[in-house]
Amino acid sequence: MERIWTTELADHVGERVLLKGWLHRLRQLSHVTFLVLRDAQGTAQIVIDDTQLAAQLAALQAESLLSIQGEVVAEPQAPGGVEIHQPQIEVLVAVQEPPPLELFRPTLKAQLPTILDHAPVALRHLRQRAIFQLSSAAMNGFRDTLRARKFVEIQTPKIVGAATEGGANVFRIDYFDRSAYLSQSPQLYKQIMVGVFERVFEVGPAFRAEPHDTPRHINEFVSLDAEIGFIRDHFEVMALLAEVLRGVFATMQQEAETALAQLKVQLPMLPETVPTLHFSEALELVARETGADVTQAVDLSGADERVLGTWALREHNSDFVFVWGYPTQQRAFYTHPDPERPFYSRGFDLIFRGLELVSGAQRLHRYEEYLTALAVRGMPTESFVGYLEAFRHGMPPHGGFAIGLERLLARLIEAPNIRETTLFPRDLTRLTP
Repeated sequence: MERIWTTELADHVGERVLLKGWLHRLRQLSHVTFLVLRDAQGTAQIVIDDTQLAAQLAALQAESLLSIQGEVVAEPQAPGGVEIHQPQIEVLVAVQEPPPLELFRPTLKAQLPTILDHAPVALRHLRQRAIFQLSSAAMNGFRDTLRARKFVEIQTPKIVGAATEGGANVFRIDYFDRSAYLSQSPQLYKQIMVGVFERVFEVGPAFRAEPHDTPRHINEFVSLDAEIGFIRDHFEVMALLAEVLRGVFATMQQEAETALAQLKVQLPMLPETVPTLHFSEALELVARETGADVTQAVDLSGADERVLGTWALREHNSDFVFVWGYPTQQRAFYTHPDPERPFYSRGFDLIFRGLELVSGAQRLHRYEEYLTALAVRGMPTESFVGYLEAFRHGMPPHGGFAIGLERLLARLIEAPNIRETTLFPRDLTRLTP
């Protein structure tokens, strides 16, 4: 008999089927025992009225692995409206000790550090699992949306010879008696590849050695990167980003409807025209809303972003707001300045429910501009020889963006700590599991 998933039971009422999975819970009543089996797709209720079989099962620990054959019966009171009767149960693996967390409860009754310590088991919990089903759908939506627009997926090195943005917050590693670094982002390589495919994207890890111990930061994260050539300006990149997010949310709705329900997530409002502010306008708005003197600010604080998020929702019914024109010297060296106001750049952030989610920009594309930009910042051209070669031989106007996957999920499910949406977090203190 071929195994089916628990979520397929409703299609097999009146038939005898085979299920395999974990012993999620056993509830013994006076005249009947209910066994809940969990597989990768969901759960199923098995009715046991054989007292001898019930006694044998009672000796098993939760998370033991079972193979169950039985008849599918429609039962409105059962979860999903169906249950299994007359089961034949084979114990595939009998677990010898109880799990460190009670996985049958609606939420895990433990503090986050304990949950993370026991991640190999905690991730089996239905709510924890739902988070990473959303993660999978987000990556699928990102890929599918860009592939439909003729983007090519690439994979770039994660061991590099120079810091991507010239900063100090990089992990240094010993690479055959030479200094190398873990990549902060695929930025330089994805720009090079615009000269090959024009449109590229990558889904991969990035590393930041920033010594933060906050609910918003981790040191290894998944970056969803895209870069597109032959653009008019940064607004074209911003429009692409909005399309990509619509694709991500549509795929979540299609592929992870059960997970959305499990997490009680309402997908965000992303209007056809996303409200957009120049950096100087954003500062003026923050000043009006709060009375704070932010005229000399060169970046937006977390409090500023929350003010802008509230304004976008109130005035435009949008969970998102673009801010562009950040001061050029505050952005990476490859960011294109605004030709009309060079103090300001063509770099942008997308703020999602009051939190910066995405950074992007139009990039410089002329070789001479790069020489000037590196010289102004005191950065040696020798560290970027391979990168600069692409620009010596003709690169189109281009731009791109990067979405932090864990940050997107954390904001989406309103998790207070980004570690909740990170499969196995790496931070200042955590290197295992």
